[in-house]
Amino acid sequence: MIVRVQTEDFDSGLEINQLRNARKDTGAIVSFIGQVRDLNDGDTVSQLTLEHYPGMTEKALESIVNQAQSRWDFFDALIIHRVGSLKPTDQIVLVAVIGAHRGEAFKACEFIMDFLKTEAPFWKKEVTQSGERWLDAKHSDDVARERWVK
Repeated sequence: MIVRVQTEDFDSGLEINQLRNARKDTGAIVSFIGQVRDLNDGDTVSQLTLEHYPGMTEKALESIVNQAQSRWDFFDALIIHRVGSLKPTDQIVLVAVIGAHRGEAFKACEFIMDFLKTEAPFWKKEVTQSGERWLDAKHSDDVARERWVK
């Protein structure tokens, strides 16, 4: 398991290839890349600042991967999450899962992303034409998470 929280951008192709090449028996690679949108709730976004609680955030992300591993059979997972000030189209997060078969890898990747959105201690602040605002958790993220706990 690889978990990194960083300010620097990442090369998703390089990161996924390193994960993929670590095992010769990999038959499936599933990934998700999230990026900053230029529009949110009808407002133009010029900047997104992400803050986190160092140490605690990494432990939360590791716990999410461990939960996924207890549910599905996959080989390894990678999470890279950026913090700091980002602009529209900047990458925020990469989640990648490798396994023998696609079904388990898809489920694990989606689970990790759904729990990351609701359980990991990140705080987001947007800059819009109306000023700065802290973002609340989205109801849709809570709904996505809930389907895994039932």
